[in-house]
Amino acid sequence: MQAKPSGATAAGEAGASPRRPAPSSASRGRAAKKASRTEDVLSRFHEEAQLGEAYDARMLLRLWPFVRPQGKHLALSLSLLIVTALLALLRPLIMRDALDAFDAPGGLDRLTRNGFLLTGVMLAEQSLAFPQLYLMQLAGARAMADLRARVFGFLHTRRLGFFDRTPVGRLVTRVTNDVDAIGEMFASGALNAFGDLLRLAVIIVVMVSLDWRMSLLAFAAVPPVALGVNWTRRRIRDAFREVRAKTARMNAYLNEQVSGMAVVQAYAREERSAEEFDEINAAYRNANNRSIVLDATLDAAIEMVSSVCIAAVLWYAGVKSFKEEISFGTLFAFVAYIDMFFVPIRDLSARYTLLQSAMAGAERIFELLDNKDEDATATASCTDAAKAADEGVAFELDNVVFGYKPGAPVLRQVSIAARSGEKVALVGATGAGKSTVASLLLRLYDVEDGTVRVFGRDVRAYARDELRRKFAVVPQDVFLFPGTVLTNIAAGDAIPDRAKVVNALNRIGALDLFERREGGLDAPVLERGSNFSAGERQLIAFARALYRDPPLLILDEATANVDSDTEARLQRALEGAMEGRTALIIAHRLSTIRAVDRIVVFHKGCVVEQGTHEDLLAAGGVYSKLYRLQFARQAAAHA
Repeated sequence: MQAKPSGATAAGEAGASPRRPAPSSASRGRAAKKASRTEDVLSRFHEEAQLGEAYDARMLLRLWPFVRPQGKHLALSLSLLIVTALLALLRPLIMRDALDAFDAPGGLDRLTRNGFLLTGVMLAEQSLAFPQLYLMQLAGARAMADLRARVFGFLHTRRLGFFDRTPVGRLVTRVTNDVDAIGEMFASGALNAFGDLLRLAVIIVVMVSLDWRMSLLAFAAVPPVALGVNWTRRRIRDAFREVRAKTARMNAYLNEQVSGMAVVQAYAREERSAEEFDEINAAYRNANNRSIVLDATLDAAIEMVSSVCIAAVLWYAGVKSFKEEISFGTLFAFVAYIDMFFVPIRDLSARYTLLQSAMAGAERIFELLDNKDEDATATASCTDAAKAADEGVAFELDNVVFGYKPGAPVLRQVSIAARSGEKVALVGATGAGKSTVASLLLRLYDVEDGTVRVFGRDVRAYARDELRRKFAVVPQDVFLFPGTVLTNIAAGDAIPDRAKVVNALNRIGALDLFERREGGLDAPVLERGSNFSAGERQLIAFARALYRDPPLLILDEATANVDSDTEARLQRALEGAMEGRTALIIAHRLSTIRAVDRIVVFHKGCVVEQGTHEDLLAAGGVYSKLYRLQFARQAAAHA
């Protein structure tokens, strides 16, 4: 559901006034542009497909594995809940006996005895309420911690294509807001509905035993309440679904804007971003308003029915008192029970609202957990013994066809093979498919046709961790985790090996650079490494690759963010680091790949040339043209 443009008014929706002038063509044009912009914003943060019919029982059954480890706490809490509910039902009976004692012989003693009994019951009830609520919330908090950990761990098992099409804010909403909505079911005592149902059953029995005719007046209110709850049920679930969807969309937009704040400010895009956010914020507000209206309507209706019911009972008692005497204590107890009868109904309606919110959150979480797009699962049928005989081949792409979107291939019949210890460089224009080759070797994506092999085995026959332990990757855009220089270089190790970190930094000639910083290797790394320069982040990435010491090394524009002096130092260090291992180097700067064993030239997703630097220059093909063009630009820049 999309929000209306903010320019829309109630009058505009209902029909314009005859005296109101027609909008000018310029106004219509601005409105059309704004509507188009709104459409574009909302489409970028599209809602998930409408979820199917979900039943609370089914959602609760799927939540049970997370709640079951806390079963003892939950069972004890529900037991205490039953006891407190029964104690609360004793109070009107004690009050009735105390009020009837005024006119009875020995009334003072009965009044005193009932006073102490009532005090004891209320003290016991309140004393048990604390552990009951504490145990309920403890069970809920622990269960939600397990669920949150499950969702977080689950995200690590999805393939990269899943994250390409899913906004980050939406995933953050699943782990935070949606799990919190389920946790609120425990924190707010929504599960105390079991005690409410028990209380209702006992109240019905007691009221019928006191006076069945007056009980019928009270019970006459049940059908309209039931109809109201049934009318509200589906609508309030839909309202909370919409709230959850709008929350996810808002989080996604905020994530985009904060991550791209430098671009927003550089292009003076603040005003347009504010307008787009207003549209999303208005949609979120309207969704919340709808849920609030439904909740308030149900609560007010129950309150009104309760008041009418009590008035009817009092009228009936007044009429009946002319014919036969009704004790004041009985009337007091009956009115108290009527009030108590509607208290759990009111509580049930409020808890029902919370339950619907929780079920909407659970629905969205389990929709995520039902995703089958698992990352790099090993497939036994992909074991290719016949073609795995040549163990000297480190990696191979055999007639590979791949596209990120159906019908738009990025690689077309690509065949590349690198022998163990060989240094292979991939060059070509932007978008030619070079980085895609690295992604396929790591099996971040699966090929549409053809085969990718590492050390003679189809990558689909490897377990995910086994395959990726054979690689170290130095990307162009380095991602650093909050922590220290030491923990970032030793990424993946629970306990970093300081000696290995020092050795890795020594091999690239960067140890002195980091030891000069305050804190040395224990210097803090802020979010995304914002307190380090681009060159320093690149050096940490090189050291991270050498620390891992795998047989295969992938360098994806690894020297793009370092200056010329640092690049020269890294080139010398990498020559030694790559000795004895296979390396795949993806480069735009052709000066960095002259010494490789073989250069593979890509053009529009196809391999068009292969050979050494000298051979390709002599051939006068695509590589020669790229080389002459790049160095002509460099010469012009230095002129």
